[in-house]
Parts: sequence; C-alpha cells; structure tokens
Amino acid sequence: MINSGKTLRLIDKMLEDGINGCFTESDYNETKLSQLESKWVRYLTISKQSQQKVEQDRKKLAELVSDISHQTKTPLSNIQLYTQLLEEQQLDEQSARLADEIRRQAEKLEFLIQSLIKTSRLETGTFQLTPVKNSISELISAAVSQERSSADKKGTELSADTSECFAMFDSKWTLEALCNIIDNAIKYTPEGGRVHISVSEFESFVRITVADTGCGIPENELSQIFGRFYRGSNVRSQDGVGIGLYLSRQIAEGQGGYITAASSPGRGSEFSLFLPKRH
Repeated sequence: MINSGKTLRLIDKMLEDGINGCFTESDYNETKLSQLESKWVRYLTISKQSQQKVEQDRKKLAELVSDISHQTKTPLSNIQLYTQLLEEQQLDEQSARLADEIRRQAEKLEFLIQSLIKTSRLETGTFQLTPVKNSISELISAAVSQERSSADKKGTELSADTSECFAMFDSKWTLEALCNIIDNAIKYTPEGGRVHISVSEFESFVRITVADTGCGIPENELSQIFGRFYRGSNVRSQDGVGIGLYLSRQIAEGQGGYITAASSPGRGSEFSLFLPKRH
C-alpha cells in the first residue's frame, strides 16, 4: 500500500529543494520511490540542468560582450582620433559634413557598446546593485546637471521641482537610469519644447516623473518601448539605439522599483520612476 502522506511530504521536499536551487538527484533513491515521485525526480533533474545551461549561456554572453568591447576599443578610439584630426583640416563643405557624420556614428557605436556592457553585467550579476538610503533631490540635481548641455544644445527647456525626500537606491546606477529617461525626453522633444521633472512621495515609494512636450508614443507601442533595441515607429529616423529605456527598467526592477509610461501622439510623454522607501 502506498503511504500517501509520506509521498506528499517527499514531493513537497523535492519541490522546496528545486525552488531553492539545491535539488540533487542522488538524495532520492529511485528504488524506494513511487512512480509519481520518480517522475518528479526526473522533472526536477531536467529543470536543474536547463537552469544550469541558461546560466552557462549568460556567462558566455557576458564574456563575448566583454571580448567585443576589448577588441573594438582601440580601433574605435583611432577612428575618433583620426576624425578629430580630419575636422581640424581645411575641408570643403561636403568633406566637413562627411567627417562630422563619421564622428557622430563613432560616438553612437561607442554608446551602444557601453550600453551592451552595462546591460550584460546587470543581467549576469557581474555588477550588483546596492540600494541604500539616498537623497532624491541630490539625484535629480545630478541628473539635471549632467543633461543640461544636451537640453541647451537642442534648445529645450529643462526644469525640475523637487522637495527633500529619501528612498532606497543605488546612486550611481539610478543616476544612469534617470539620465537615460531625461535624455530620451530631450531627444524626442522639438526645439522650443520643455522637459520637466517632478517628485511625488507616497507611503512606500517615491515617484520621479519626467514629462516632455515631444512627439508622443502611440498607445499600441507603450507596452513595447522598454524592450531591448525597440524604437517607436515615429522616431526611427532619429539617432538612437533603443537600449536606454531597457537598461533603465532593469536598474529600477533590480532594486525593487519600477517604471511606467503614459503618452499620446502629439501631446508628449510622461515617464515615472518609482523607487522604494524601504527594503
């Protein structure tokens, strides 16, 4: 007769071991297991092997990205150096325009490589987020200072209203996330437009909202804009690689926060970064 209570307890332990990542097939003697228990052993063994393969693939991807970064660093630096030397020469209008385009494309490539490295390190756990109690006003001041030149160059008004409050976040990585959001807002807001940053404090979260008067995002694309390399249909003609928002969401979720987006074409967009006040 099958001892159903013992079987359920054993299956429960198997599942618990599987959830905690410590399941070992050798811990369970198949000769003493029922048919159902044996199937659970095989299932959990296959699941563990699959998880190990995913981790191995992630590690290989991180190593590949690192190798690509290392191998491209010198030629990319040389391209930028030679382009700078070329721009210092007396060039005709067409040659000057081509040199400027080479410089812009080299900068775009460098940004893409650096973004891929950061994303890869976050996803594989090479870089760990360390959220501690930090000032929201200091975070916003640092972001505005970093993005001010881009806004001035574009002819976009960049402003912020903030009050002193605190949340739990990694200051370096969260600054990266916020700057990505602000940079996007500036990039897709036409000359003479406005990008405004505001703060709202709730019981469990602090919300940082970046609102712009840009071209907006179609409703059917809002759920896709945080995907890696995704670019909206109305901005594909503009510079960008489509990884900034993806990286920002990874950073936010990695420390217990999240990002939302609201928009409509022709009326601008509003991105909100929520940061937890407690662990």
